[in-house]
Amino acid sequence: MTPSYSDLSRVFGRIGVMSFGGPAAQISLMHRELVDERPWLDEQTYLRALSLCMLLPGPEAMQLATYAGWRLRGVPGGLIAGGLFVLPGALIIAVLVGLYASFGTLPLVQSAFLGVKATVIVIVLLALRNLSRKALTGSSALIIAGLAFLAIFALNLPFPLIIAAAAAWGYLTSDKTAAGAPARSTKNRPLRTAALWLSLWLAPLATLTLTGQQLLSDLGWFFARLAVVTFGGAYAVLAYMTQTVVGQYQWITTDQMIDALGLAETTPGPLILVTQFVAMLSGQISGGIPLALAAGAVALWATFVPCFLWIFLAAPYLEQIAARPRLAAALRAITAAVVGVILNLSIWFALNVLFRGISVWASGPVRIPLPDLTTLHVQAFALTLLAAALMLGAKFGFAATLILMALAGTLSYLV
Repeated sequence: MTPSYSDLSRVFGRIGVMSFGGPAAQISLMHRELVDERPWLDEQTYLRALSLCMLLPGPEAMQLATYAGWRLRGVPGGLIAGGLFVLPGALIIAVLVGLYASFGTLPLVQSAFLGVKATVIVIVLLALRNLSRKALTGSSALIIAGLAFLAIFALNLPFPLIIAAAAAWGYLTSDKTAAGAPARSTKNRPLRTAALWLSLWLAPLATLTLTGQQLLSDLGWFFARLAVVTFGGAYAVLAYMTQTVVGQYQWITTDQMIDALGLAETTPGPLILVTQFVAMLSGQISGGIPLALAAGAVALWATFVPCFLWIFLAAPYLEQIAARPRLAAALRAITAAVVGVILNLSIWFALNVLFRGISVWASGPVRIPLPDLTTLHVQAFALTLLAAALMLGAKFGFAATLILMALAGTLSYLV
């Protein structure tokens, strides 16, 4: 069944507004809307598309929406579906940045944020648990995850290098005798598609560089690089993002980075919208509202245009890509490495929320952060236990827990 553009816009607009709770919830929502309630996609097509999106860099749920739109109405359908999946969350993020810049330093607001941060500690740990159950199915995967964790936690190696090493190992050690899918003829023109979307993606960033827009140019090129290595979801690249925006460029502080993640968790759409928050806050600090709006637009462009590139380039070859055993092995290795990277993120996030003082033990290239136990933030620790009790014990939902924990943080300040 081929839906009209108006039906396509209505359904994906609703999906975009309702897509809270991370990729698992978003993928389930799309399955219900596109497979169960409407005969738009069959089960096997949906699952193959999901496998493809897991193989590609970028937010898998947004790319799945783009694929579904492309499958139903070609490139215009893909643009509609992918755009509407991102737009509601992007609008909310823009409003939140303005509120945060105006009121984020107030003690009462900071206490509410503390409740949100405590919840995010639990959310990241749950994401780690769920991913590890799927990814760490053998000794090889465990070793890759452990090495990835040590590489980023103790050696501070760049995330792209870790992902590239894992992919190469998985590809080179895969079963060489397995047969791939037979080649099929297609009317797709990959070179033209790649040239068009690469030009659309990178030409504006090059223009910013040539016109001397230093902050916007740096933001754009950094988030463009990030878009190429975002395997395993936003959690996997947050440590790399923090290394760069806090440590290298010093656009924002560590506390502001943590607040950005907490607020991005409260919005619909892909969590990678945290890039928009970081960019807009950096612009707000450097040049006020006009630069914040421009920075947000640059971040959205650099982050999400490549998602359309990957889908429009790969979608016609879905069955062939999904059946390639070496690509599948590379993906499994990447996913295992991502578990180690997310473990690093969970430790980094917990340390910065729960302790006011952190030192670094150094020996040669090894740098290990150690908390000062005497600086334990008792309020944050208690709120984290409460968030864990709500989500793990009482089985409260994602959105309800965030709201309750923001209220709990506020009450902890008032009393």
